[in-house]
Amino acid sequence: MKVGVIMGSKSDLPVMQEAIDILKSFDIVVEVDIVSAHRTPEKMFDYGKNAHKNGIAVIIAGAGGAAHLPGMIASLSPLPIIGVPVKSSNSIDGWDSVLSILQMPGGVPVATVALNGAKNAGILAAQIIATSNKSVLDRVIAYKEGLKVKVLESAKGL
Repeated sequence: MKVGVIMGSKSDLPVMQEAIDILKSFDIVVEVDIVSAHRTPEKMFDYGKNAHKNGIAVIIAGAGGAAHLPGMIASLSPLPIIGVPVKSSNSIDGWDSVLSILQMPGGVPVATVALNGAKNAGILAAQIIATSNKSVLDRVIAYKEGLKVKVLESAKGL
């Protein structure tokens, strides 16, 4: 099973890299691509219509500004879509991206994480895969246990 990580432009990569890195830490295969809803609509249609045929189980789509990519991919694909609003240079403090991804019409869901929250998108994708993959489930459990240990260790130092 693979997770597709797509973004509207290469400038989104520094944010989206956190999703890529966390997915790789769970030993999940990641397919990364630039798919612009506005500049390459044909590529976006092809990607959305065929991702499930190419072994992708979950799509993480990051976009800034008007942020149409996650919603458009969700309209085309039967897969779960996780949207990452990206605070970009042409953004209104990121709120335009957040609202563009969050406010989807009924019937076209996009799970939306926080502004620049690609790490959580990667964790959520891993958790979705973990529902049917025991080895990924074990890695997610270990990761969450590691979070708990870090908090307990930092509390000891107070």
